[in-house]
Amino acid sequence: MEHFNIDSYTPKQIAERIEKASVSKSTQDPSRVFVLALLAGAFIAFGAAFFTFVIHDSTLGQGISKLLGGLAFCLGLILVVLAGAELFTGNNLLVMACVDKKISLKQLLSNWTIVFIGNFIGCLGIAMLIYFSGHWGSESAKVGAKALLIANAKVNLPFVQALTRGILCNALVCMAVWLCFAGHSSTDKLLSILFPITAFVTLGFEHSVANMYFIPAGMLIKNDAQLMSLIQPQLPANLDLSHLNLSGFLLDNLLPVTIGNIIGGSFFVGIIYWYIYLRRD
Repeated sequence: MEHFNIDSYTPKQIAERIEKASVSKSTQDPSRVFVLALLAGAFIAFGAAFFTFVIHDSTLGQGISKLLGGLAFCLGLILVVLAGAELFTGNNLLVMACVDKKISLKQLLSNWTIVFIGNFIGCLGIAMLIYFSGHWGSESAKVGAKALLIANAKVNLPFVQALTRGILCNALVCMAVWLCFAGHSSTDKLLSILFPITAFVTLGFEHSVANMYFIPAGMLIKNDAQLMSLIQPQLPANLDLSHLNLSGFLLDNLLPVTIGNIIGGSFFVGIIYWYIYLRRD
């Protein structure tokens, strides 16, 4: 039995633990990885839906509203880490094992591909369930209006802004995962998640997996004439929804955000910490 210690693991120990976990993830049965990825997509979607509801009618200042929404969004990563699931953005840390030659580039890319697709389907599944639940029509359709506005804002981000917000987001997400590896207990991990994840949400950074829920949610609302008739009076005059479509989703947002997430997680956390703690002299 491992000797219990209330002190956190050292940064070097964290790097070694992440590398060991990366090897395990890369050699796991792909079908199991895929199912765990489905779960992670669903968990993040729950966090995104929770975020939307919490902020939809807030009369507080923008900063405080986003802070509360960020705390709600933490639900997603808490479920991923504590319940167990495979999240694309967190798995960007597998690059540490790759550059250390513990796993191959093929294993790395295979894991990322399976997990990305699984996350995508998991998010879409929850978006569809929430759509059929009538949730977006609640509170006089104010929840649906907020979901639509969130999605529309995301597809209208300029490419460079979406890219850099993706970098900043996953630097914080991977730091949250890094801190989770420092702890021994569920409480340690929960507290490690709260501040970095709340920060990225409050600051308006872009998370590819969360956007796999946010933007399809907006597209479903836009294409429901009955729901739009309830929402329309609550929307700004002359709101342009022309970019809220499949092209806007995949090319204008998901592509740059995903590239940014990979840079932020793999390089600004994974490779830098590999260089400091695992590189052989």
